[in-house]
Amino acid sequence: MPNRLDDLLNNTFALPENEGEDKVMDLGTAVARHVRPGAAIHIAATHCCSHAAILEIARRFRGTRPDFTLIMRGIRDTVIILLHMGLLKKVITSFSGNVYPWYGPNPVCQKAYAAKTVELEEWTILTFPLRLMAGALGVPAMPTASLLGSSLAGANADTFRQLDDPFGGEKPLGLVKALNPDISIVHGAVADREGNTILTAPYSESLWGAKASTGGVLVTVEKLVSSDDIRRHAHLVKLPAYMVKSVSVAPLGAHPGGVWGQGLEGFEPYAEDYAFMTEFNRACKDPAALDTWIDQWVGDCPDFAAYTTRLGADRVLQLKGAAHKDAWRHQLAQVQDRIPEDPDSNATERMVVTAARLIQERVREAGHRTLLAGAGTANLAAWLAKYQLQAEGLLVELMVELGYFGNSPRPGEPFLLNFGNFGTCKMLTETLDTLGVFTCGATNRCLGVLGAAQVDRFGNINSNWAAEDLYITGSGGANDVATGACESMVIVQQSRRRFLEKVPFVTAPGDRVRTLVSSLGVFEKSGNDDTFTLTHVMTDSDAPGIHDAVERVRAACGWSLKVSDQLRTVAPPAAEELRLLRIFDPRRYYLK
Repeated sequence: MPNRLDDLLNNTFALPENEGEDKVMDLGTAVARHVRPGAAIHIAATHCCSHAAILEIARRFRGTRPDFTLIMRGIRDTVIILLHMGLLKKVITSFSGNVYPWYGPNPVCQKAYAAKTVELEEWTILTFPLRLMAGALGVPAMPTASLLGSSLAGANADTFRQLDDPFGGEKPLGLVKALNPDISIVHGAVADREGNTILTAPYSESLWGAKASTGGVLVTVEKLVSSDDIRRHAHLVKLPAYMVKSVSVAPLGAHPGGVWGQGLEGFEPYAEDYAFMTEFNRACKDPAALDTWIDQWVGDCPDFAAYTTRLGADRVLQLKGAAHKDAWRHQLAQVQDRIPEDPDSNATERMVVTAARLIQERVREAGHRTLLAGAGTANLAAWLAKYQLQAEGLLVELMVELGYFGNSPRPGEPFLLNFGNFGTCKMLTETLDTLGVFTCGATNRCLGVLGAAQVDRFGNINSNWAAEDLYITGSGGANDVATGACESMVIVQQSRRRFLEKVPFVTAPGDRVRTLVSSLGVFEKSGNDDTFTLTHVMTDSDAPGIHDAVERVRAACGWSLKVSDQLRTVAPPAAEELRLLRIFDPRRYYLK
């Protein structure tokens, strides 16, 4: 007679290899079933996003006017074709533009926003997920210290409120209205057939948009795994199956982005395709060229498998190799001959080295222990300062809004979001940690290092609108950093077009911006001053004397220049400073 207890244990309590509803379907079917005209579509941007789904939406709705609202942290890379194809009526984002090889405006975005053919609702990298978090938690709003004192606050009068602290505090409080998408699209590393989905860190905005979606989540993944595999990696599951409407297998589905695979055995990661990004950004400069790109990569590819076939096996193999933690050594070896040995420096190199020296000075004097830098010359200055401080035994941790903490940038590639730096991080987390807590939180010890399109004498930054019909890129994290970090430094190439008496749009208020480093000099606020004073000047063959250097600064400055009584010249970069700086940017994307 069988043992009834054994029978109970072996059957009732057995964990099935696969369980629940089978939601696996091809991507075309998933989009047809779940993406409706007029929908507010959230596309999750963790460290990757589902470009496979973006292309499928473009393929299915090409030639129509579905009037989608696109909710996405950053409008970049191939998602821009949805703007060009006229599929969007509104965009809710924190950034629109190119990110590789440098951050800057994208002509497709500029044209659409300036012509107002698409409504633009602008947020910041921190306030964007806070709105989605409120939606996910079922509360009407979420508090924030960002946006206060900026033009973004007024631009979002219907969805942002400033009020007195209801608990009697002296500082005002901001509230951002909850945001609930109709459908969310997420690209994960793996999922089971029911839809339990694993994502690998860093998580950036995390899954708040997916959790806030009233119509559930359309998931694409690199591969399927069993429910047993999901249980063994439950600590990496970020999306439970009950929220998921469909699961579609799309290997390389994040391309031209990459997918990091740390902590997930049996998974083959791949890196970003920088060449592809560059080619796409080039096509965006000419509407006819972009139409040709869409014909080739959307029209001529009936599905995403055809797209990956078009990429070619050699390219795919190269991207997988580039994801290896030591791939940077091979990549550097290919370009190291480009690194100049010239002891003379150009204006950009002098600016970056000067900023790095000042970062080190502020770390020593003020006790800052973390640096959050923007992209370009700002991140090069922070990287240089980190290694120089390290050489003298002083630890300062680098951070990136995406979720990097404690990264040690590898030489050879200056891109802020360089995939090769993932493996050097001491913590891979999300934006609410790196930007919300470690940069802007109550106990932060952070020095922000920012770039800007324009800056004024108060330190106010503009990266949104240079004029009513001239869009730049949007805030990104600039507003959050300038508002929340202990203090901030801004690094900008100087010209009258960029150094204004008053910026036309205040992306970030300048209250905590204490230092401004330009290609011509250093401006600082001393004591209770709320405007800048020129404290250092750069001299060179064009302006060999201090008087000539001051007049050059004055000619390139849009405000009435205040000059320090103790004005000094900046010492030229030392050979070891130039050597370390140049190895980060051997192609000289930023050091021209």
